[in-house]
Amino acid sequence: MTVLPEVRDQSDSYALLRLIQGAVITQAISVAARLGIADVLADGPLPVEDIAARAGSDAEATHRLLRALTGHRVFAVRPDGRYENTPLSDKLREGVTDSLRGFALLMNHPTLWEEWGHLDATVESGEANLPKLRGMGALDFFHSDPAYAAVFFRAFGELSASETEPILAAYDFSPFATVVDVIAGRGNLLAGILRQAPDTKGILYDSEVATVDSPALFEAAGVADRLTIAHGGYLGELPAGADAYVFKHIIHDFSEADAVTALRNAREAIAPGGKLLVIEYVLPENNEDHLGHTIDLWLMLMLGARERTLAQYTDLFAKAGFTLTRAVPTTAPLSVIEAVPA
Repeated sequence: MTVLPEVRDQSDSYALLRLIQGAVITQAISVAARLGIADVLADGPLPVEDIAARAGSDAEATHRLLRALTGHRVFAVRPDGRYENTPLSDKLREGVTDSLRGFALLMNHPTLWEEWGHLDATVESGEANLPKLRGMGALDFFHSDPAYAAVFFRAFGELSASETEPILAAYDFSPFATVVDVIAGRGNLLAGILRQAPDTKGILYDSEVATVDSPALFEAAGVADRLTIAHGGYLGELPAGADAYVFKHIIHDFSEADAVTALRNAREAIAPGGKLLVIEYVLPENNEDHLGHTIDLWLMLMLGARERTLAQYTDLFAKAGFTLTRAVPTTAPLSVIEAVPA
């Protein structure tokens, strides 16, 4: 009688292997984005030979790339062998609403891969490694490499733009007379707020360089008559007397000390009865899967900064003279965290 060997349950090993190979899928998505395959398929399904001809790639290699991505619902294949877009691959198209093509291109950039290769040093030391790797802080490095900075800020600009509508759908800004958007860049969110709240005025606070294109954006949105632009730095004195101060994806960039300073500046400037609105990822207390956990590693690596739980925001606000009142979730992975002067 033949004795068969015991069959081991290897499901955990293969589940882990899929996670380990996540970097391969990241690269595959990035290559598809760079080749513009989703744009090639914008008008409908095509044979792989036609896709390759239009993308300037090898047909067999393109088939193998798309075959791998189809298993992750990025592209789909029809019974006749033609490939087509899916809701996921459609977001790799240039210029579509909520496009993530720029983010896909960033994730394939050799500069970024080099930085992530030093995550172990950050975990071992507890300190940001980018300043050690580059010999300068993140902002100085971006100034020294404008080509990479353009790729980086385009990627995060796309991500930020995709969050505007969920924020406006979740939170009503119309009760405020004046909203100050702090370190707001061009001002996409503030323009949306002013469209939502026709009786509200807005103050865009950022550097001259960051706001150079802002007037055209607000003109196009039809709200330029209610906009004031004020220039200043990250930890500078804020325009006084407004009843709402918005910090979107800013506080998570700061050390604890700088975050307290920035929020205290808002506390000094805010009108009686005003509200602080910090828009960030709120990490779940139970460590469940959340986009904020991966962004938190990014912040740790590059800036020595962090994402926070709601309890941590409660403590942070208290140090700056605010009391957290509520956190309003959105359909995006971020929340509007509301606080009032203590």
